[in-house]
Amino acid sequence: MQELVDRFLEERRATRGASPHTLRAYARDLGELLDFLDERGIEAPGEVTPRVLRSFLARLHERGLARPSIQRTLSAVRSFFHHLLDRGLIRAHPAVGLRQARQARTLPGCLSTDEVEALLAAPDATTHAGMRDRALFELMYSAGTRAAETVGLDRSDLDLRRGVARVRGKGRKERLAPLGEYARDAVRDYLGDPRRPAPRAQAKRAVFLNLRGGRLTTRSLGRIVERHALAAGLQRHATPHTLRHSFATHLLDRGADLRAVQELLGHANLVTTQIYTHVSIERLRKIYEQAHPRAT
Repeated sequence: MQELVDRFLEERRATRGASPHTLRAYARDLGELLDFLDERGIEAPGEVTPRVLRSFLARLHERGLARPSIQRTLSAVRSFFHHLLDRGLIRAHPAVGLRQARQARTLPGCLSTDEVEALLAAPDATTHAGMRDRALFELMYSAGTRAAETVGLDRSDLDLRRGVARVRGKGRKERLAPLGEYARDAVRDYLGDPRRPAPRAQAKRAVFLNLRGGRLTTRSLGRIVERHALAAGLQRHATPHTLRHSFATHLLDRGADLRAVQELLGHANLVTTQIYTHVSIERLRKIYEQAHPRAT
């Protein structure tokens, strides 16, 4: 069974462009399943039945796993057995009939325009690190990039004259993201700074470097955002994804078309983008309740 899981993970990496983070999550979740099957003496995938999987999910629930974690594990199990079914290694999918509980969708965190302005102004642009951080924030807010997309940018991906960045999203899908004047100027200043460290061999093409010349990581980017959010006096927790949420919400608040925002975010499905309309509606509702004399 472990060999089948390894083949499945390799197929996801090679043909689906799964990220290392996704592959680690799949490996962890399927490892839980294999341990459960081993306890019951089940050695072949054809021996796995819906009843066995229901018992497995019950075990996860008994351990106190949160519903999102159980949902993620079930999704990994479904994908794995779809893989086996497509290759004729099993006759029927054992997860058929297992219903996934619908999970309440939480609204993404979003900063106000004043809060974004405070965050953008927080880095000390007289230092090299501050110049880099301001370029990071301006680019993320201008283009709505994810953390991995931001740190994965190469210099050849930027056309600062035209104000366009080529972004590699999930599943290695590429899209063109516009860069506003503030973002272009901040990135241009950062790349032209003589204090910028010489890039290491592996980071020769990278746009954003750490202070040792390596490519900036998503973990480091998260710490940078948190540090400057505190310095800016923001009352709410901020992450790189908060800037992406703010980007989308502010566009919709100012009348941008939902389809256009979908393209800018790189969402494959419009349903994913529609959650931002709920954010805008909630904001309108609060304004209405505060301003209308007969709202409450």
